[in-house]
Amino acid sequence: MWHLLLNLTIAVNLVLQVLGIGTSCTVPLGAGTADPTAPYWLETIEKRGTSPFNQNQFYNVFRNVKSYGAVGDGITDDTVAINKAMAEGARCGKDCDSSTVSPALVYFPPGTYLVSAPIVAWYYTAIVGDPKNLPVLLADPSFVGIAVIDANPYIPLGYGKQWYINQNNFFRSVRNFIIDLRQMPPKSGATGLHWQVSQATSLTNVVVEMSREPGNTHQGMFMENGSGGYMGDLIFRGGRYGIWIGNQQFTVRNLTIEDAQTGIYAVWNWGWTFQRLTIRNCMIGMYITTGALIYSLKTVGAEVILDAEISDTRTFIMTSASTHDTLAGSIVIDNARLINVGAAVAEEAGFVVLNGGDTTIKHWVQGNVYKGQSHTGTFKQDSLEPPFKPASLLDSEGKIFGRTRPQYADYDLSQIVSVKAQGAQGDGQTDDTAAIKKVFDEYAGCKIIFFDAGTYLVSSTITIPEGTKVVGELWSEIMGYGPNFQDQTNPVPVIQVGHPCSEGHLEISDMLFTTRGPAPGAIVVQWNTGGLAGQQGATGAWDTHIRLGASVGSQLGEEKCSKTLNNPNGCFAAFLALHLTPSSSAYIEGMWVWLGDHDLDNKHDQITVFSGRGVLSESAGPVWLIGTASEHHVIYQYNFAGAANHYIGLMQTETPYFQPTPASPVPFKVESRWHDPLAYQQPAAWAVAIKSSTNILIYGAGLYSFFKNNDAVCAQSSSCQDQIFTIDSTSTVHILSLSTVGIVYQLSIDGQALIASSLNGNGLGSTITSWESAPKRELCSVYTEFVVLPTAGYGFP
Repeated sequence: MWHLLLNLTIAVNLVLQVLGIGTSCTVPLGAGTADPTAPYWLETIEKRGTSPFNQNQFYNVFRNVKSYGAVGDGITDDTVAINKAMAEGARCGKDCDSSTVSPALVYFPPGTYLVSAPIVAWYYTAIVGDPKNLPVLLADPSFVGIAVIDANPYIPLGYGKQWYINQNNFFRSVRNFIIDLRQMPPKSGATGLHWQVSQATSLTNVVVEMSREPGNTHQGMFMENGSGGYMGDLIFRGGRYGIWIGNQQFTVRNLTIEDAQTGIYAVWNWGWTFQRLTIRNCMIGMYITTGALIYSLKTVGAEVILDAEISDTRTFIMTSASTHDTLAGSIVIDNARLINVGAAVAEEAGFVVLNGGDTTIKHWVQGNVYKGQSHTGTFKQDSLEPPFKPASLLDSEGKIFGRTRPQYADYDLSQIVSVKAQGAQGDGQTDDTAAIKKVFDEYAGCKIIFFDAGTYLVSSTITIPEGTKVVGELWSEIMGYGPNFQDQTNPVPVIQVGHPCSEGHLEISDMLFTTRGPAPGAIVVQWNTGGLAGQQGATGAWDTHIRLGASVGSQLGEEKCSKTLNNPNGCFAAFLALHLTPSSSAYIEGMWVWLGDHDLDNKHDQITVFSGRGVLSESAGPVWLIGTASEHHVIYQYNFAGAANHYIGLMQTETPYFQPTPASPVPFKVESRWHDPLAYQQPAAWAVAIKSSTNILIYGAGLYSFFKNNDAVCAQSSSCQDQIFTIDSTSTVHILSLSTVGIVYQLSIDGQALIASSLNGNGLGSTITSWESAPKRELCSVYTEFVVLPTAGYGFP
């Protein structure tokens, strides 16, 4: 009998392996089974989340505002109760700068929450509403304050001083809300969000309702500066301004603005990308301040508008100044459908640059245009041939594909399994390797795997099987440590996303992957899964980040790895942060791949930590990198080697502050087996390297070098770094809106400097509006199986 049972068990396990599901499963996870009237599972799941490095062992990560006295009846003033939920537990507020040890997920059940003063979004906070029934934040007619949600309060009588440094205002998330300003007087200057934020921040599934009365002064968003960031799936209705924005860079996907006097008022930036923009019934769709060529008179540097639909609007884009023959504000419009639009592009003085009507703008630019290996560009204010877009990157409408982050709103609690409930500790001390592997072995593919807030130490590779859905509570950390990640001659993944050469669905959201140093042999995330034929975006990550060093748990902070570090051996954070392997496909939205330049805890001083490489893609595609950033890695931030069919918009980088002392690649080595680009004379890290690659589309890039030998004086003279972006002469690449700061040469071919930043001055930075490789040739790489064989070129081993 036991032979029969054994054979049956083996047969069942084989079937489960074929289905890609865990051993405790009988059928794969299907559609959600929750009762439509039931609470969202995140509200009812047992609360096991912790902050392991907080000194208060009873610190609450999850906070339901109703547990703090909020009523949500639209009558009771809930301001005090909500802010109590935000603030409890000695959190990081005024004069704190930053902290990773006091996180909070502040949850709003369905209801209407009346507020009379700002809801303050403290550092490292996710403000989450029920996605099944969006809670309403209703501004009382007597509301006083800068905005309903304030991400960086101004200090009264502080002469402009705020709680946080705007460029360091990291780790924020707001999702699933309606913000209603309509009870406030139309002339009150009411604002939905004061969203002055930096990297690792997101706004998702938010609607702001404003007055429609003529001459009203409401605005949906006020953002005066910062260094973002991603936001998407947003709707703004009414108001004087839909959004009023100024920030170094940002990526916005699926933004709708209706019935505003001015949909978007862009006051300054170095580069923004708007993907899938809809504007309806506005006087002005987008107002862009232009014309300033010196930083003290900041205006907009660059805008990319991709896949837009503008209807019943007098002027789509209005610029504040004339610029008919020289660069003074770069604009790219790619695939914009106009319906009953008076002027497509016009100057505030009245001159119409581009006519409107009922038409489609296929590809129009304002700025300096380059091609191939030419050192000189031409100013264009005209239509150009659109970039070739592989079919694998496009949706059924011919637009760049996009996918809203999954929140599993329709799933029942019985369809979710907590890793802590299955024995993982997440305490930052216990080795959770075996416990996590056991959870995946048993439940992958038939349960949503929920990582309660915490830090999960792992000493060997964790493979997330294809077919798995992983969601964290609040950037739940998986932290690699120990001997397996010590050898940079034999690097090992901490996380494998799918088995090598696998196919299937795989989703990751609200997670953070990291290491406890030293870890010179750690590949933090190796992405293997290739998705499924005919199902775009089947494998993806949303609001998931790689953070290396800089936190108390990493053991790579200022006490060990100070700015003036002389011995790097103890301060290795990783070999490679993110590797997209040749057979992989990935949809990655809102990811920050950060090697810390300063300590987020303790004194917040500058530090020197080493990670060899940022993002390496060898993927044949399709790959979407939407709103990603990679910063401070030693050899490069992004490297595309033998890659094909990539959409990237917007990408942002920073060079290590300590370079060129030591110079790249020290303390690592250039390794041809990892496709490392060669350094140039007096080297610092490459922001981007591309070789032997096909159909690489870059819709917005902000590549910055602010320091030289830890001294920032070089940025003002654009002399921090000679070269920053190299492409070999065989690759087919189209770049739109390349903005750089602190660089002598913006673009190099085969490692040889080509285009000087001085030719493209645009405020503090420089902007190439358009560059494409040449000669243009017919490409067969619309097929995802097409792989380019590596070839040698100058600048690459």
